[in-house]
Amino acid sequence: MISADGGRDCDLVLFGATGFVGRLVARRLAELELGELRVGLAGRTPAKLQALSDELGVDWPLIVADSSDAGSLAELARRSRVVVTTVGPYARDGLPLVRACAEAGTHYADLTGEPRFVRDSIDANQDTATRTGAKIVHACGFDSVPSDLGMLALADRVSSDGAGELTTATLLVISFKGGLSGGTIDSMRVGIDDVRDDPSLARKLSDPYLLSPDREDEPDLGRQSNTFLAQRLDDGSWVAPFIMASFNAQIVRRSNALLGHRYGRELRYREVVRTGSSLLAPVVAGGIALGAGALALGMQNRFSRPLLDRLLPDPGQGPSEKVQRNGRFRLDIRGITTTGATYTATVAADGDPGYAATSVMLSQAGLCLASDDLPAGGGVLTPAVAMGDALTARLRAKGFTLDVRRTS
Repeated sequence: MISADGGRDCDLVLFGATGFVGRLVARRLAELELGELRVGLAGRTPAKLQALSDELGVDWPLIVADSSDAGSLAELARRSRVVVTTVGPYARDGLPLVRACAEAGTHYADLTGEPRFVRDSIDANQDTATRTGAKIVHACGFDSVPSDLGMLALADRVSSDGAGELTTATLLVISFKGGLSGGTIDSMRVGIDDVRDDPSLARKLSDPYLLSPDREDEPDLGRQSNTFLAQRLDDGSWVAPFIMASFNAQIVRRSNALLGHRYGRELRYREVVRTGSSLLAPVVAGGIALGAGALALGMQNRFSRPLLDRLLPDPGQGPSEKVQRNGRFRLDIRGITTTGATYTATVAADGDPGYAATSVMLSQAGLCLASDDLPAGGGVLTPAVAMGDALTARLRAKGFTLDVRRTS
């Protein structure tokens, strides 16, 4: 737990509290017994902040800040020990707040799934955050907590069993039920527009080791593309590409490198959607792959883009409470070790993955940074490196499944 500094009247401030995801996170925090923890709400519009405060029935400090106003962000960072932000797209709006937190020695957590933003954040803030002790933690939602904590648990179990180290790990999406928000779509738009304006970015952003702290020292492994139509695994089941695979894999590989290649120096890691082994399984797998490709191409094409922009949700929109409540996810990470042992880590939870479950993950990440006894040191980190077992314990206490079993 970081010590309270003079002038910091909040332990945790939620920035973007009145947005779609921000309101979900605020609601999660308001439902908890926070004891003496001082929580604040921040955003651009005082009236909206007050309305949210009244709706939640809380008497928390309200802080006016704007992502385009560096002065207000610096003041926000100075007032709190931890800032949690849902304001995106992060590549467009996020870097000034990261810089303010790094300079102030303020811990930070967000929900980004944008690889360019994280790479830019590392380049701009790693040295400063290391010096001030600020833990800058990106990807604290469904991007990429399940992948990151699941791999940490898998590797730690392999190590504790004396089974060598991991050589391959494949994350399979076993079930996924939920909705899509306008904020996610807007982040996709920004990423696609960036690549359209600078085509050389496409190759850079697809590098599996994009986020590695020492790119030149990484092995020439894991370079297999996540793009394919459909594949059949050795067990007879079919898989399709997972839309979040590329970014999640980059986060996992950064964790591995920051932890001294604790998962395995020669680790090959990938993520896919499992569609089963029935006669229809390859058709479903092919449909998922073609659908994802069609969406990406449609958003790149100047003729189809306006139509998709009208059909897809706008920023501030998202799935209904019913969709969020009825959602769920289950991910299995299957690993093989240097001794030939096999293990499976399962990460699962009820609730829409991107919103209901993500609001739990982000709120608990913020509380973990504010309250738990974490490893010393700052920098631009990952959930596994910054919080690891402490965040895992918090999520288990909230009903998440995160366990590992040896299968052979």
